[in-house]
Amino acid sequence: MFLIIGTTIGAGYASGRELWEFFGHGSGLAIVMFIVFFSMSCYAIMMISHHYQATEYRPVLKEIVGKRLLPIYDVMVFLYLYTTTVVMLSGSGATGQAFNLPYWWGIAFIVIMLVVLFMRDISGVLSINQFILPILIIGLLYVLLTFTVDQKLNIFSHWREQYNWTAAFPFTALNILPLVAVLGAIGNKIVSKREILVASLGSGLILGVLTYIYNNSLIQIADEILLYEIPLFAILKSYPFQMVLFMTILLWFAIFTTAASGVLGITTRLLSYFKLPFWLLVFLILATMIPLTTLGFSTLISVLYPLYGLLNLYVLTRLLLFPIWNKMEK
Repeated sequence: MFLIIGTTIGAGYASGRELWEFFGHGSGLAIVMFIVFFSMSCYAIMMISHHYQATEYRPVLKEIVGKRLLPIYDVMVFLYLYTTTVVMLSGSGATGQAFNLPYWWGIAFIVIMLVVLFMRDISGVLSINQFILPILIIGLLYVLLTFTVDQKLNIFSHWREQYNWTAAFPFTALNILPLVAVLGAIGNKIVSKREILVASLGSGLILGVLTYIYNNSLIQIADEILLYEIPLFAILKSYPFQMVLFMTILLWFAIFTTAASGVLGITTRLLSYFKLPFWLLVFLILATMIPLTTLGFSTLISVLYPLYGLLNLYVLTRLLLFPIWNKMEK
């Protein structure tokens, strides 16, 4: 469950930038639809991954998109993981700047930490998600609920405005592709179908509630968001420095867990081609990403995320119809 949430809550999500690109005003119904779509998709991916006892994402992807489209989506998954990990490295640089540290220091720090993490192979990623994610979710909820109480916000004040309900489709589609890659690498570690059900429903509900409260807070500061690279800092501007510091550290951990998930998907895919130690392959992959971080954090998110959200709609459709086409094949 925390691996799923850790893959989804990255720099884009935790900073509020990704949510604002897709949701904003009139999106309450869209977020409810996202909970349903996301849970169904996670369930389908894990069922396939468990069935094949997969250790990398290709068998799972082949089952979802079919043999003909596999090469196209294989390249797309790889490019998605690669570019979003670049976004995470860039986000680490932007977070470092919040402490008046040079942009490159933030990037160098996350690269070193990722290499150290993967010295323990895949088990390092699983254990760090179980440790970091509860703290991150509780911290983010605390800040958002504090902001809601302080500003006397009504959580359901915009419920009658539902014109943006279609945002549920590209937003879910965007977040599904990395899950295919990450959950496809741990199929052999899933023990039972009950585990799959709990993980799917639990992660969908937690993300849905968090998304709704976060989006409601962002609506209140809509006029100020343009002034901030990271919208979360617009919410935190009137709070003590200690809270800003705490949330900045949590934001970096959100960046770190998603970068780790992306690197996991890429490395497990390339491992059969390169006979290198896991950590060394991780280092070489990260080294090729560093030059691309010069594009900037918000620019990367505003261009790449909506584009990937649209391209992944076919994958989402297949996953939502999984019970039907699975029965037909049987």
